[in-house]
Amino acid sequence: MPEARTLMDGRVVTVSSTASLLDVQRLFVAEGISGAPVVGEAEELLGVITSTDLLRAANETHESAGSDSEYFRDLLPYSSPDWVQGPEDFQDRLSALTVADAMTDSIVSVPPTTSAAQVAETLLKHRIHRLFVVEDGTLQGVVSAFDLLRLIKD
Repeated sequence: MPEARTLMDGRVVTVSSTASLLDVQRLFVAEGISGAPVVGEAEELLGVITSTDLLRAANETHESAGSDSEYFRDLLPYSSPDWVQGPEDFQDRLSALTVADAMTDSIVSVPPTTSAAQVAETLLKHRIHRLFVVEDGTLQGVVSAFDLLRLIKD
């Protein structure tokens, strides 16, 4: 049975925890991906950021900004200039958020010798779409549910 090392994609697109969510969304579109590992300055694995995380952060930002602004306008119609100090539009608000604000910091990984069946079981158990292949603390690649589907197809 194939192992994680033969299923994985070794060309891993990573993002920094300090990158803006807007930049990450643009990267996802450009690369045709829906998630990426988050790495620190020393390339250590910190977590994962997905399109779902981006949507969740955008929705929370949108809801909080909308409800807060209406609340303060109703309560303090002549509020101080600090009221208008925030970002002027939604895209600016997303630019102000970083990957660290939205990423999932729990990391699910397997060693390269993990069987395809164990990879599938791990994905199902954690209800995730991708996991990381790590050896000696170093990220080697990513195995996604699509990689398992290719195995079945072939």
